[in-house]
Amino acid sequence: MAGASATLAACQGRVRPWAPVSIHRAASYSDNLYDLFRRILSEHRVDARGKRVVLKPNMVEFDERTVINTNPAVVHAALEAFRAAGAADVRIAEGPGHRRLTLDLADAAGYFSTIPDFERLFTDLNLDDVTRVPLVHPHSRAGELYMPNTILGCDLLVSLPKMKTHHWAGATLSMKNLFGTVPGGVYGWPKNVLHWAGINECIADLHSLFPRAFALVDGIVGMEGNGPIQGMPKQVGVIVAGRDPVAVDATCCRIMGLDPAKIGYLLLTAGTDALAEDLVPQIGEPWRSVREHFDLLPSLRYLSLR
Repeated sequence: MAGASATLAACQGRVRPWAPVSIHRAASYSDNLYDLFRRILSEHRVDARGKRVVLKPNMVEFDERTVINTNPAVVHAALEAFRAAGAADVRIAEGPGHRRLTLDLADAAGYFSTIPDFERLFTDLNLDDVTRVPLVHPHSRAGELYMPNTILGCDLLVSLPKMKTHHWAGATLSMKNLFGTVPGGVYGWPKNVLHWAGINECIADLHSLFPRAFALVDGIVGMEGNGPIQGMPKQVGVIVAGRDPVAVDATCCRIMGLDPAKIGYLLLTAGTDALAEDLVPQIGEPWRSVREHFDLLPSLRYLSLR
């Protein structure tokens, strides 16, 4: 497949220096997001004309007492921004690791009520046709991954995570969000095969398949504490975006009060020196001006940014 070939060719190494990361204030999930996302695509010079775009939100579980999933208003704003940018096709795709009935989860999380014609636009990656993709320089013990053809066949993958802590990886952002591209129909629920192969290592391997995925992080209301499911809502009021998921996630970690040089998958992907903040060009708000202290589980407090 053409998309798979392009993906594998991109694995040979990332381009230095890091592409800019933008931080924009967004106080709520209002209609202002539509204009903001169009401006973000413009400032990052994202060329979507004639391309097949797949939006990958973070849908895991639903609990009305907290905020687990990417807010559907963020996904709809991204959908309309890429359509306005001339994309030939924009789809939404996800493969939740906990719920087998993905459409029921999407309905509970407000996707049907927020995004017109959602069911037609959506692909359940847990049930998609797959292609075996060898890992060129694997970090994990996996060696290869079976990946959904919807993802491999797109021209641009857009990771749309929720800004959250993670009880094993420390933080779940645009790179960890790619776990949802791995099909449950092959790897089961909750995809423990990836955990057994090494969670940080598998995150790094998935990033190696999609090193230039565009990232749009929902940091309007994040999650702290026992994330990614049982934590508490954390108001941050930002959208963080960029072409380099590693740089985006490192910036998000700083906003959350985490040291990116202590996050295992960032170290595997970039190394300590490449994560220095002065190597990441920024657009919009300086990260220090929007920094919020995210509570961590006691076992993860060593990740705190000093």
